[in-house]
Amino acid sequence: MNKERSNENINFERDGTVSLASEKTAGTSDPEQTQEDVKVADVPPDGGYGWVVVACVALINGHTWGLNSSYGVFLAHYLQHNTFPSATALEYAFIGGLSISMALIVSPLATICMRVYGTRVTLFIGIALQTAGLLGASWTNQIWQLFLSQGIAFGVGMGCLFVASVGLVPQWFDKKRSFANSIAAAGSGIGGLVYSLASNAMIQSIGLGWAFRVLAILSCAVNIICTILVRDRNKAVGAVHIAFDVKLFKRIEFLLLIGWGFFSMLGYVVLLFSLPNYAKSIGLTAKQGSVIGAVLNLGQGMGRPFVGYFSDAFGRINMAGTCTFLAGLFSLVIWIFAKSYGVLIFFALIVGTVAGTFWATIGPVGAEVVGIKILPSALSIVWLAIVLPCTFSEPIALELRTTTGDIYLHAQIFTGFMYIGAALCAWFLRAWKVKELEEMNLSGEKREQEIRDNDAVLRARPDLSRHASRVSTTQSVKKATKGLWAWQRV
Repeated sequence: MNKERSNENINFERDGTVSLASEKTAGTSDPEQTQEDVKVADVPPDGGYGWVVVACVALINGHTWGLNSSYGVFLAHYLQHNTFPSATALEYAFIGGLSISMALIVSPLATICMRVYGTRVTLFIGIALQTAGLLGASWTNQIWQLFLSQGIAFGVGMGCLFVASVGLVPQWFDKKRSFANSIAAAGSGIGGLVYSLASNAMIQSIGLGWAFRVLAILSCAVNIICTILVRDRNKAVGAVHIAFDVKLFKRIEFLLLIGWGFFSMLGYVVLLFSLPNYAKSIGLTAKQGSVIGAVLNLGQGMGRPFVGYFSDAFGRINMAGTCTFLAGLFSLVIWIFAKSYGVLIFFALIVGTVAGTFWATIGPVGAEVVGIKILPSALSIVWLAIVLPCTFSEPIALELRTTTGDIYLHAQIFTGFMYIGAALCAWFLRAWKVKELEEMNLSGEKREQEIRDNDAVLRARPDLSRHASRVSTTQSVKKATKGLWAWQRV
């Protein structure tokens, strides 16, 4: 009876924070203790205005990562028309990777900016830089100018928008966290679909320069509207924005998380940027190549919500590892033998559903590993860790091309095995999680509470482990090994 009355006296505010009813507050003699209780009792609303945030983040993703996904169309155009006579194919390849790398390199600075000035200011800075980069690219006539505009300026702006928005959705959801996060991530796939087709059409009809200008104006307008509408819950969840916390590297599970992202990106960027040019290498037209790129992004847009939905039921780490493995398998058994337009369309659609699993699940999986409070700090390190694969994966793929026969064969094998390497990291991460849950013996509800409350930095544990181990090292190894094969929803 007392428990029921206590639950009735808890009111949820619009932003998801919890306030205690006047009955309970009146009986509390220590105001500071009351405030502390409110913070401890915070529960994500698991909906409400959170769905508006999901829509805004999805649109931001569509007009940043989705826009960047169309670079495969630009790359095919540059290579076919030799737009900058002094440039090499390798230099063109670096521009696409450079934009992604700059978005990730800027993450510590963007994290600091969020801590000092807030989420909305960081988003506006990103909008200004991205728009400037696209406008600058429209007037370039030398390759170094394209590096500065479409590579660096656009990438830094995209990074500010991404870092400021990527952690928002998990703050608003609990049981539906993976599903909501995947809907937001699907925005990049839908945006890539639209912009891959639109970019090719605009380049053919109004020219390269005006294509850049239209993209700049459109993305700027949409991102401004989303920035005005979006809300964060940093204070409610007690988010910790530390740009680079080296103590996290002492945690083996965090290193496995980084390994999963590192190898995933080595495969993902090759798929994203190479498919349109691969289509041309087997005799298809530039328009058909742009359609292939668009279908890949359609697959991402359709697949990511399903990945997120089943992650909540099947297990977030389980789903991440399984989908990553499937991306590698599809690359090895379908892409290598795709020599016609129809088969390539099929491959682009099916691999698109799982190719970007990292982006769809990194937030929820990261929360499983480090907890929701220090997730922004952990993600800041993850973004830096995947800079190298994002920068060099497409140049590696172009260098692996041969001059005769199946010119992309080595790049295709490389892509498949990189995804499989990422899946192995996720498999070992799963074993760690199974071991942890067995030691804690948590129910599903308590486990979600632990994810929200866990904060190794604030607790200042010397060993930075999420929980003090009560078993010997030998027993821990045995449990971890058992976790490789034991079935459990993690």
